[in-house]
Parts: sequence; C-alpha cells; structure tokens
Amino acid sequence: MPADRIPLVPTLTTPRFTLRPLERGDAAALLPTLSDPAQCRYLTRPAFASQEELRGWLAEPGWPGRTWIAQDARGVAGRFVAVPFEEDARVFEIGYITCIERLREGVARECMTALIAQLWREGARLITAEIDTRNAPSIRLAQALGFACVKTVREAEISHIGPCDLVFYELHSPHVQHG
Repeated sequence: MPADRIPLVPTLTTPRFTLRPLERGDAAALLPTLSDPAQCRYLTRPAFASQEELRGWLAEPGWPGRTWIAQDARGVAGRFVAVPFEEDARVFEIGYITCIERLREGVARECMTALIAQLWREGARLITAEIDTRNAPSIRLAQALGFACVKTVREAEISHIGPCDLVFYELHSPHVQHG
C-alpha cells in the first residue's frame, strides 16, 4: 500500500488502556521483553541485542503496517499491529506482544478487541492471524476473539528457532455478507 494511503494510527481507548501511536521512547519500554529469547521465540527473528536495533525495527520506514502501543498508569503494556494485504487493503493481518511484566493480565484480549473494532470501523472485511502452532496462548486468544482456523501449514517458515508450523486464522467482518 503506498505510504500516502496508509491510515494514521488513531488513539484508541479501552477500560484500562490507551492505545496510541509509536513514540521514540517506546523501544526502551519494550526492550526488556523483546531482548528476552523466551519472549521472542515465536517472532520470525531472534531477540534484540540493543535498544537501537529494536528502535530501527519498530520504526522501519518500508514496513506497511501500523503500530499501537498500549499504555496505562503503570506504563507500556504491549505492542499491537495491523498490516494491510497488498492485494486488498480491506484485509489485515494482526499481531501483538505483551510486555513480560504484564503477562496474564488480559492485556492482549482487551487491546486486540479494541483494535479489531477499529479495523471494522475503517471498513475491513477480513482480519487474519498467523500463529506458530506451539504458541498456545495466542491460539487460545484468537479462538476467544472469534477467529476460525482455516489451515495449518507444516514448516511454513524457517525462523531463528528452526522450521515453524503455522496455523492460519480468519475473522470475517460482521458488516459484510459471506457467500
């Protein structure tokens, strides 16, 4: 999608969080999580070695997606993304990572619910998620949010932990009729 067609990142609110655009200082807040190999095992790349490396990845100028940072009075709680498909700007792949110190607080469910609602308001017709089959918490979240499993692909990609089997999920817009 051309840069001039990428929608801005609107600020979203949930009962507990503000989801806002990425800011320069967010790399420092996310580094404890994204420098931890255990927390990065399902990323397509290994843990980050420095704040500068992470900042470059978060603000990659050619990346077509949008980032929201979830924050509350305690600080940054996670990163949430939506990436449009080049073939159809009304189809998005979503993703997230919850900060290590905020795991098991319901951050991802609450913030993904708000992000999905925003994508529907923007006219999305389909939201997708690709999840490593070993990532049970993300699979449970996708299912809890109403996503349907459409396929599993063995060794769909090779990452820093080796071959990865991926499960593909879809969530169709409640505003679009499906045939």
